[in-house]
Amino acid sequence: MIRPIKLRRKRVLVDVDTQKDFLIASGTSCIKNHRRVLMNIRRAYAWARARHIRVISTALSKPGKNGDNFCIAGTDGQKKVSYTLRNKRYTFEADNSTDLSRDLFAHFDQIILTKRCENPFEEPRAERLLTELKADEFIVIGAMAEGAVSSTVLGLLQRGKRVVVLTDAVGVLDRNAADIAFRKMKAKGAILSETKNIAGSTHLHTAGVCDCKLCKASEKEEKIKAHASA
Repeated sequence: MIRPIKLRRKRVLVDVDTQKDFLIASGTSCIKNHRRVLMNIRRAYAWARARHIRVISTALSKPGKNGDNFCIAGTDGQKKVSYTLRNKRYTFEADNSTDLSRDLFAHFDQIILTKRCENPFEEPRAERLLTELKADEFIVIGAMAEGAVSSTVLGLLQRGKRVVVLTDAVGVLDRNAADIAFRKMKAKGAILSETKNIAGSTHLHTAGVCDCKLCKASEKEEKIKAHASA
């Protein structure tokens, strides 16, 4: 019998596909309201670091066939946003293996699971890790609400996990579809919350990684305010 993976923590942050193509304005499939979502993703990561909370990340990696135009393996857009990377991390490439060390989280703060499809539970190793992991609460952020986030949350709920979704740290492409997805998550037992409820309030208005005009203008405004109050 395969022994379950050990994790002596109450909470785990589940980071779904926080990749440049989804979260940066120049990305090929950028979400709506990316500044606000990036700010809250950054805040959630700062909270996780401060509280020594482990992170499970998924990262979509597509072969670039059949009209794929986002998260293509080897492209800059497929990379994760810089501040969603912990120093002590390990990446598993997508394959059909289920191999995992039982004490994985004794050595790493973040496990990145590369996947070939939207639903992480269709990848053998990701399915095993998310199913066997013993934690009191799974806190979910990332993209997209109507896609991979919904698949991840519903899969966790089906496996009897307690799931909290930080809705203001979840990206959306189609607002109507996302609203339906959030309602379905809630109906199945997910707790819908906001980043401030776990990480407190923040004065950040930009996330400092996007080069679009709106983010640059916001960043410049913050620097002016900080200099004036110094």
